[in-house]
Amino acid sequence: MIEVKGTNITCGLGFDTDTVYENIICGKSGITHHDHNEIGVTEDFMASTVNTSGLPDTDMKGPATKLEKMAIHSISGATEECPQVDLTSARTLFILSSAKGNVEILDHSIEGIDNQRVNIPVMARFIASRFDNPNTPVVVSNACISGLSAIILAARLLRAGKYDNIVVTGIDGVTKFTVSGFQSFKALSDKRCRPFDADRSGLNLGEAAATIILSATDDTTTGNWYYEAGSMHNDANHISGPSRVGEGSYRCLMSVLKDTDIRKLAMINAHGTATLYNDEMESIAIERAGLTSVPVNAYKGYLGHTLGAAGILECILSMKSLDNDTVIRTLGYERHGVSRQLNIVTGNTLTTRHEFIKMMSGFGGSNAAVRFRKEMGL
Repeated sequence: MIEVKGTNITCGLGFDTDTVYENIICGKSGITHHDHNEIGVTEDFMASTVNTSGLPDTDMKGPATKLEKMAIHSISGATEECPQVDLTSARTLFILSSAKGNVEILDHSIEGIDNQRVNIPVMARFIASRFDNPNTPVVVSNACISGLSAIILAARLLRAGKYDNIVVTGIDGVTKFTVSGFQSFKALSDKRCRPFDADRSGLNLGEAAATIILSATDDTTTGNWYYEAGSMHNDANHISGPSRVGEGSYRCLMSVLKDTDIRKLAMINAHGTATLYNDEMESIAIERAGLTSVPVNAYKGYLGHTLGAAGILECILSMKSLDNDTVIRTLGYERHGVSRQLNIVTGNTLTTRHEFIKMMSGFGGSNAAVRFRKEMGL
């Protein structure tokens, strides 16, 4: 069994999972308007950003970038929930998930910081060294599915007996590189994003760090969360566009549905970027998998698309909501805007179920899904 030992979310709505959840359950969004001059892009944009000056002091062992500070804080927060996990052990591995990492270093050098930390593996070694971990950290950089890919990799390594504990951290920031890239696609909305809504006009970006600590165990404990299944499929559809029939996403869903009863699912947490093509593709994949009766929600209206952090962050938020017997509403959704009749969650809803699927898709035809279950005992 793969058990969740500790979690942390560090983002624009708070620096710990509880605070972020409380803000979201109250309907707060971290997405705000940003002037284009802030980062040197051509158009104003909407995004959720982090003010790291509010982070508690953490020993960085030398100057750190904004993302590195966020990651170190997130890992520290997650380890507070599981002090029994020895981060200095050779049986503990660090996995870093990021789409772009310290890409801001490309624009300008940062005093006291080695420019080589623009390379994500070098950045990962700096973060892991803060915790005196002896292993070379593993980097997963696979576009929008990076976070879920990292979780799936961690589970495979734990099941193979390679490690006892794995710290999975996802990070990405709102930078000139990322914003200008999505602007070039005409994919950004000038309003707060509206997943699955008829009037959706694109996505918002967000920055965050999210950490989930996973451990191998032979036993289950009532009240704890367990990773049950994960799947990745690449349908090789297009460099940036999703499959029209949701082929890769559909295959991921069918894989993680094995050995479970869909009546046990509290929800499917969709990628829900609020772009025209992603939301439509997901609706088709969910219908093809026979899941139109299952509640579907998306969190992008609260925190934006946090890229390499998104898969980890949204799994943690789903666990936290189900710990409180609640399925969180899809902020921004008002009028159905996809061709399939999904069961979109329009208001915070009580549930007695404690199992969910998280699905994501990304550039290059990449798709992933995972299923988590909370042990409820007899």
